[in-house]
Amino acid sequence: MNDKFVRVIGAGLAGCEAAWQLVRRGIRVELCEMKPCKYSPAHQSEKFAELVCSNSLRSDDCAHNAVGLMHEEMRHFHSLIMQCADATKVPAGGALAVDRNGFSAMVTDRLMASSLVELKNGEITALPDENDAALTIIATGPLTSAALIDAILQKTDGQSLSFYDAIAPVVYKDSIDFTKAWYQSRYDKGDQYDYINCPLSESQYYQFVTELLNAEKMPFHEFETPNYFDGCLPIEVMAERGKDTLLFGPMKPVGLTNPHATEKPYAVVQLRQDNKEDTLRNMVGFQTKLKHGEQQRIFRMIPGLENAEFARLGGIHKNTFICSPKLLDEFLRLKKQPNLMFAGQISGCEGYVESANVGMMAGYFATCFVRGDQPALPPRTTATGAMLAHLCDDTSDYQPMNINFGLFPTIQGEVTANGKFRKIKGADRKEAYCRRALADFDEWRKKYAE
Repeated sequence: MNDKFVRVIGAGLAGCEAAWQLVRRGIRVELCEMKPCKYSPAHQSEKFAELVCSNSLRSDDCAHNAVGLMHEEMRHFHSLIMQCADATKVPAGGALAVDRNGFSAMVTDRLMASSLVELKNGEITALPDENDAALTIIATGPLTSAALIDAILQKTDGQSLSFYDAIAPVVYKDSIDFTKAWYQSRYDKGDQYDYINCPLSESQYYQFVTELLNAEKMPFHEFETPNYFDGCLPIEVMAERGKDTLLFGPMKPVGLTNPHATEKPYAVVQLRQDNKEDTLRNMVGFQTKLKHGEQQRIFRMIPGLENAEFARLGGIHKNTFICSPKLLDEFLRLKKQPNLMFAGQISGCEGYVESANVGMMAGYFATCFVRGDQPALPPRTTATGAMLAHLCDDTSDYQPMNINFGLFPTIQGEVTANGKFRKIKGADRKEAYCRRALADFDEWRKKYAE
C-alpha cells in the first residue's frame, strides 16, 4: 500500500467513483463532502451519489447504444457506480434505472467500509496551492457551492460557464387512473410494466401545450442568464420551440397502443418506475421550471393524472462547469497547477453515466501519478476515450455533451471474407462501433490499467 493519499472533494457519482478506483488499488483517500453540514438547493439525503434529476442511467444496450457501451466499459473496469446500479436496478425496458435510495445507500456503504477512506464533512471554501503535496480531485458537480466556485474561478482565470438543469416531477403510482392509463413499453421492449402511458387526443394535446406556454414560471435572479443544455430542456422550453415539438420528444405516441380506445393516441405521456417498490413513477422528459401550483394544475390535465398526487414536483438548479479544453491537460489536471484535477460534470461532461466515467478515469490517472507512473489514455475508439477526448477538444463554443457515436472515429465499412469492402450503416454501424470499442477497451485495460 502506498502511504500517499489523494484528496477527493465531492461525494457525488464522479467523486465516489474516483475514490473507489483509488482505494481498490491501495491508495488512501481523504473524501471531502459538505453534506450534512450544508446542502445544495436540490439535494436532500446525507448519502453519497444522490440522484436528483432522474433515476435512469439511460440505455443499457451495449451492442447498439453509446451510453450502454459506456456502461459495459465501466463494468469491465470494476466500476463502483455500475456495481451498485446493477444491484439496485428497477424495471425500465431497455434502460438501466435504479432505486434512488437503495443505490445511494449502497455506494455510501461500500466506500465507507474501506479502511482506506477517511471522510471529512464540511464545506470546502478554498483550494490547495501548488505546494500542497497531496493530489486533489475536484468532483463537486453541477451544484458546486458559491464559495468553492469563487476559489475555482481564481484558479482558472474566471473561465467557468454555467447552464440550468431542470428536475422532473414524481407521481405516486396509486393516484394514477388506470381506466385511462395503461402499462406498455414502447414497441413492447422489456417488460410491459416498465412504463405507464397516459394518452392525449389532438385537442387535449394542443390545450395542454397552450397551458404550458401561458403558465407562470420560476423567475431568475437579475444576475442569472439561463443557458440550457439541449439534452435536458424544461418541457415548457421545448414547447416554446414549436407547438408540435413535444410530439417528437417526450410525448411522441409511436410504438404504443391504447387498450382503452380504438383510435391511436395523438400524444402520450410516459411514467417510468422510480423506486424498487414501484410506488413512485417519474414523468419521463417532464423536467420543468414551472411554479409548483402551475405544475399541479397543468399536469393534472393529462388523462389518467387528473387526481395525481406528487411525491416531488419539478424544480430547477444551476449547473456549473469549467472550460476544460482551455484549462485541463489530457489527464484532467489543471495546466497551471497540476496537483489539481477535475472530474464529473464540473469538468464539462454531461449526464450521470458520463460523470461517473470521467471520475473513474480521474481515479485511475491519480493512482498512476501517486505511484510515479505515466498513465495511458484509453483509445478514442472507446466510449471512455471518446468522452475524454471531447473534454480536450478546443472549440470556440465549448458545451457539455452526452456520449454519442459522433465523438468516435468514423467506421465507414468493413472488409468481407472475400476481401471486398462493404459499407455499413444504421444498426450495423452502431454494432460495429460497439464491437470495436469493447475489444479496444479490454486490450488497453489489460495492458495498462489492471
